[in-house]
Amino acid sequence: MSQISPSCRILGCCVLSSHFRNSVLTVFSKKALSSHVFVHRDSPQNNPNISFEFTPENKARLDAIMANYPPTHKSAAIIPALDLAQRQNGWLSISCMNRVAEILGVPRMRIYEVATFYTMFNREPVGKYHVQLCTTTPCMLGGVGSDMILDAIQNHLGIKPGQTTPDNLFTLSEVECLGACVNAPMMQINDDYYEDLTVEDVTRILDELKAGKKPKAGPQ
Repeated sequence: MSQISPSCRILGCCVLSSHFRNSVLTVFSKKALSSHVFVHRDSPQNNPNISFEFTPENKARLDAIMANYPPTHKSAAIIPALDLAQRQNGWLSISCMNRVAEILGVPRMRIYEVATFYTMFNREPVGKYHVQLCTTTPCMLGGVGSDMILDAIQNHLGIKPGQTTPDNLFTLSEVECLGACVNAPMMQINDDYYEDLTVEDVTRILDELKAGKKPKAGPQ
């Protein structure tokens, strides 16, 4: 197989094997082309002047996490520290990231690199319930199919992927495989998986959440 020079490693492009050495397959996604995934722009609700501090309870938890690593390797705690900040704040603001960098003693850019790489970090506000629907092949083909589930969610909540309901209760996202292919179609809401979904299951789950109840997680 021919070697690929560094100059050929272009974001959004995949250079094929020597069998197709003269071909380039360009693969762009809307998310990859969306600047907000990688770029921060100050806004009234997200700027460095808005302070963030861990609660005493969460600071104690963070100290316990950091104690698992040598003092010279505090950066190993970046992911759990960001997760803790997001759970407290509801999303990962620039102030959250800056505070984590300060506590861990690492450059802010190290924090930004991690936060922009992992899609589970929400750098914009999301609703109380983050509905993440898998729409990759197994979920698209399994059961009633993710297309029908997506339509049901959109019709029931009145929002499209990337949007939040006016009451800030639900945010809808399309996501890649969540590793529960055997029970497709499925969705994740906050920390819980809901699997083997039907249209009726989806509307029931959303209604129960709206009513302040906790739906049964796992296979439906």
